[in-house]
Amino acid sequence: MSDLSPHDSRYDLGLLFTDGLPEMDDAVGYRGAVAARAAGISYRQLDYWARTALVEPTVRSAAGSGSQRLYGFRDILVLKLVKRLLDTGISLQQIRTAVNQLRESGVNDLAQTTLMSDGASVYLCTSNDEVIDLVSRGQGVFGIAVGKVLREVESSLIDLDTQTIDPMDELAARRAVKAS
Repeated sequence: MSDLSPHDSRYDLGLLFTDGLPEMDDAVGYRGAVAARAAGISYRQLDYWARTALVEPTVRSAAGSGSQRLYGFRDILVLKLVKRLLDTGISLQQIRTAVNQLRESGVNDLAQTTLMSDGASVYLCTSNDEVIDLVSRGQGVFGIAVGKVLREVESSLIDLDTQTIDPMDELAARRAVKAS
């Protein structure tokens, strides 16, 4: 069972995964372009997924023209998982359902979790027995080992810049310079 409850501030942020990952500084995030590169998606996809609430940035949302969204590590992991599911032909509607189920259920040990699919639905398996059961019933066509994707995201972010939230966003900074 996840340690995430509706009374936890991380719940309000819509964090999908809390177990198996180090606690992150809430003031540290990755700009959209960096998050998109690390997840292997286009900036346009990233923007669309944020605007449609599929995967929203948990560090900082866009607050009008000129402001930057900042994505946390967990957000980038979810982006990469969504991309993997899309690449296998799963519909965005099914992916949205899977992301919502993950959000609701939480994950005990992220590195040991496997997302399985039969090409139409997505199943969350947290043990080898669940994977074997799904495959033996003929429902599992492919699986995505979340732990492996987690390590891929970690390694792709090593060389990318981390940005700390400035109390003034870029637009506010420009306005302050203009006003003086």
